[in-house]
Amino acid sequence: MPRTARAAVGDQCYHVTNRSNAGDPVFRDEEGYRDFVGLLGRACARQPMRVLGFCLMPDHFHLVLHPHGDGDLGRWMRWLFTAQVRRHHARHGTNGHVWQGRFRAFPVQHDEHLALVLCHVEGNARRAGLVARAEAWPWCSLAHRAAGPPPAWLDDGPAAPWLIPSAAWVARVNDGLPAAACAAIRRSTARGAPYGSSTWMTETAVRLGLASTLRPRGRPRKRAPDDGPVPAAEAD
Repeated sequence: MPRTARAAVGDQCYHVTNRSNAGDPVFRDEEGYRDFVGLLGRACARQPMRVLGFCLMPDHFHLVLHPHGDGDLGRWMRWLFTAQVRRHHARHGTNGHVWQGRFRAFPVQHDEHLALVLCHVEGNARRAGLVARAEAWPWCSLAHRAAGPPPAWLDDGPAAPWLIPSAAWVARVNDGLPAAACAAIRRSTARGAPYGSSTWMTETAVRLGLASTLRPRGRPRKRAPDDGPVPAAEAD
């Protein structure tokens, strides 16, 4: 997995996610969910962080973050993980790893692509069949925005044009994303690759040292004898 968080710079939005170790549920009851949401606020109080969106699922979570300065993302996430894991073990009498190691994070372009990521995150529980309407899942930012007023640490950030008016945004989240957009976001999640327009992704990957995340995986296909001449672009 690309270690993208080391490339985290300030004033850049990121989609951050992690899954539980061995697929075991992390959030086993309402108190577990409530504790994590509370820790989001406490983490923001300790170190300023713009939380644009979140969704907690039984065995994983999604965050959309907009750090202020270089390195803020890693510091903020370290405190959040440390605090949450300690509370989890204390409550359940467990030990060992709770999450699958280091979190995944990928940068998102501050335009319609950010709206697509937020829509993907806030609609997660509905897609999973946990609720009929996305805003009915209490452990996501959409529920907080729909009920209003949201907590002070929940920030609209550069996504404000899409989040207002809220009724239109709630409808959009429940409508869901096109299949192609979902697939592209999942690819970026899996590889830690920038998500945006082609030009922006290439430029951002070079700027942040993430060029490897955009390269095709696997070995190049061997050419059969009857494949014809090697195109100029493939010639060594």
